[in-house]
Amino acid sequence: MSRRCPVRRVKIEYGDEPSQFGHLYFPREGFDPEHARVVVLIHGGSWSAEYSLTIQTAVAREMSGRGALVWNIEYRRVGEPGGGWPETGRDVLDAIRALDGPVRDALSEQGLDPAGVDFSTVGVVGHSAGGHLAVWAVGQLGARTATTRITTVVAEAAVLDTVSGADKPALRALMGRPFGESPRRYREASPMLAPVFDAHVVAIHGDADDLVPLESSRRYVEDAVARGQSAELIVVPGEGHEAFVDPRSACARQTVRVLGI
Repeated sequence: MSRRCPVRRVKIEYGDEPSQFGHLYFPREGFDPEHARVVVLIHGGSWSAEYSLTIQTAVAREMSGRGALVWNIEYRRVGEPGGGWPETGRDVLDAIRALDGPVRDALSEQGLDPAGVDFSTVGVVGHSAGGHLAVWAVGQLGARTATTRITTVVAEAAVLDTVSGADKPALRALMGRPFGESPRRYREASPMLAPVFDAHVVAIHGDADDLVPLESSRRYVEDAVARGQSAELIVVPGEGHEAFVDPRSACARQTVRVLGI
């Protein structure tokens, strides 16, 4: 299979609400076992309904063009019915669990054999607010669903500490109340406080990021490793927060390299 094969996209619903769906990308001509890794993409955008999964369309197409099965998920966000914590987090859990059924069913309906895809080395990638959701969700799942194993989590310029960032307006909007009124809610949502899980977390951060400080990823990795979590930090020089949604950027290329696709 060439490094840039034609891709197809299908919409799959994993729940009954309008935002409980995702776009599944896959090579049009079938899978090459060497590159057929499963990747779950979780978009950012301050957990707000102002942004959607289309932020990740170009990245999803690039990864699928390299042979991967890419599940670009949507979820209920702040500003729409049901959005906010904990429902936003629960949607992400359900979307990842959809790999067990709806995603495999869709492949079969498209005439592709799910057995040609490696569901034992799933990668979960989240950018910014999506990085928060990625690390939190994989921790909640224990890096497994009923039929899959998650081996890599890529946290791209991610919000990884919901306690120290509790004063940020977007985070307060997600939580629905100030930290002083519900500190437990902020702690339970924090990747920094997530249980150790059997997957490798790679925090990738541009050193020119003026939205989410590089130091936050550095601090997360240091703390995670001290707690026994497999984790590492990759610093990309000269790129900022939005570089990850451009598949031509060095940040995006680092993600592809980490995933091995």
